[in-house]
Amino acid sequence: MNSPIAPESTAAYDLPVPADTIIRLENVSVRYWAPEERVGTFKEYAIRRLQQQVRFSNFYALQEVSLEVQKGEIFGIIGRNGAGKSTLLKVVSRVLAPTTGRIRIWGHISPLLQLGAGFHPELTGRENVFLNGTLLGHASSDIRSHLEDVMEFAELGGFIEAPLRTYSSGMVARLGFAVATVWRPDILILDEVLSVGDEAFGRKCQARMEEFRSSGTTTLMVTHDMTTILDLCTRAAWIEHGKIAFMGPAEKAVEAYHAAQSAGTL
Repeated sequence: MNSPIAPESTAAYDLPVPADTIIRLENVSVRYWAPEERVGTFKEYAIRRLQQQVRFSNFYALQEVSLEVQKGEIFGIIGRNGAGKSTLLKVVSRVLAPTTGRIRIWGHISPLLQLGAGFHPELTGRENVFLNGTLLGHASSDIRSHLEDVMEFAELGGFIEAPLRTYSSGMVARLGFAVATVWRPDILILDEVLSVGDEAFGRKCQARMEEFRSSGTTTLMVTHDMTTILDLCTRAAWIEHGKIAFMGPAEKAVEAYHAAQSAGTL
C-alpha cells in the first residue's frame, strides 16, 4: 500500500493565460512511501503499524519533470509500465498533488484516466452517464440535453439500460470516451483509452480528437501504441524511471525509445 508524500509546495492553477501555453510543469516530483515488507491483510498492517513494526522506504514516481504543452496540441507520453506516465496524468488532472514543484493549468480539464473510472458497476449505462457527467461538473439538465449525443457516439444500443458490470472493456471505453468528449474541453486527458476498443472505435476517437484540435482543445495522452503517437501527436515525451528521457517531435521520441529497446538499455 503506497501513499504519496505530502506536498512541500502548492501547485498553481488558473493563473493569467499566456499566449500559447496551457499546461506547464516546473520541476515536479511525486514521492511515495511504501512498506519494505509485504503485509498480507489490512488488519495485520494496522496491528504492525500500531506496534511500530512496519518499516518504510521512499521512491519517486516522478522526479524533477518540467514540460510545457501548447494550446491545440496533441501531446503524447510514452514509456514502459511503471515509468510514471499515469502519475503524470494524475498530477495534471489534479487527482494527485505533487510532492515538490509547480503545476500551472489554464482551462477546464476532462480526464479519462482509467477504464471505468467515475462509473458504478451496478448502475446502468444511462445512469452512469449522469453520474460521470456530474463528477465532471455538469448540471443534470445539461447532461440530459447531451444524452442522445453520448448514446449515439458510444453505440451501445439496448445495453445503455443494462448494468455496467455486463459490459465488455470495449463497451466501457466507448461510454467513457463519449461522456468525456461530448462537451469540448480545453484540455482532454487520456490514459490508454484507445487501446481497449476495436479498430473502428479507435478511428472514431481519433476523428473526434482531430476535430477538437482544430477547435483549440489540447490533448495529453498516454499510449503504448506508437502508430497512434505518430499519427496524432505533434510532440511526445518518453518517461523512464520518473524522469523525461527525451522530449521533442513525436517521431524523434519514438525513435529514441525504440533505439533504447533495441540496445537493451531498458
